[in-house]
Amino acid sequence: MKVVILCGGKGTRLREETEFKPKPLVTIGRMPILWHIMKIYSHYGHKEFIILLGYKGEMIKRYFIEHHWRGKDFCLDLGSNQIHKHNRGDEEDWKIHFVDTGLGSATALRLFKAKHLLQEDEDFLLTYGDGVGDININELINHHKQKGAIATLSGLRPRSKYGVMDCSNGYVLKFREKPVINDVINGGFMVFNKKIFNHLDGRDVMLVEDTLPKLASFNELILKVHDGFWHCMDTYKDYKNLNKIWSEEPNSWKIWK
Repeated sequence: MKVVILCGGKGTRLREETEFKPKPLVTIGRMPILWHIMKIYSHYGHKEFIILLGYKGEMIKRYFIEHHWRGKDFCLDLGSNQIHKHNRGDEEDWKIHFVDTGLGSATALRLFKAKHLLQEDEDFLLTYGDGVGDININELINHHKQKGAIATLSGLRPRSKYGVMDCSNGYVLKFREKPVINDVINGGFMVFNKKIFNHLDGRDVMLVEDTLPKLASFNELILKVHDGFWHCMDTYKDYKNLNKIWSEEPNSWKIWK
């Protein structure tokens, strides 16, 4: 199944890193978060990707064009102008389509511009280029197919960014440090049926603000709650946290070997 990744935003809340690079190339450890996301999907056998580009998209293209030697040991034969890799066993066998979808395009328009690569498939996967988790992608797909709706979202109950107080009659009873929130948010790992394109007309609108609410009103939007690990890279603090987690507990989302 093809995997569509939205990689066009400017990442303005991560300006310390995104002033000179697109957010999907911001690194966790020594690899871009985009690579981590693609490793999650490829672990479940989904190795054909459609990257929807916008802000500094040429840098993402260049990264993958140069990927065959980045972070790898190799021998450069100047006589034949060839590169011979020493560690061939860890090669990613990915097929990647790059689609320039406009510098300021909203997400629904970006997806619409990839229609020609998706209209022959019954279903496809879609996610953002800034979130990782130990989500079982194939279980999400099976849930989607069983329910038969146009779209399926992975739902998460995140932790509050703040400690909260339990109070009664003006008295503080106890403190709870960053508790899990009961409300469910969209975790960004999604499955779509090709019928989604009946609801996209090329307007420059957001999926989460325009298209998905319409699907919900038609009973065509399904949720599968994920209770495991999930973390997005929205701010510089998120960037620091993800790198700390990767250093101390990489198996939080490293499901591949």
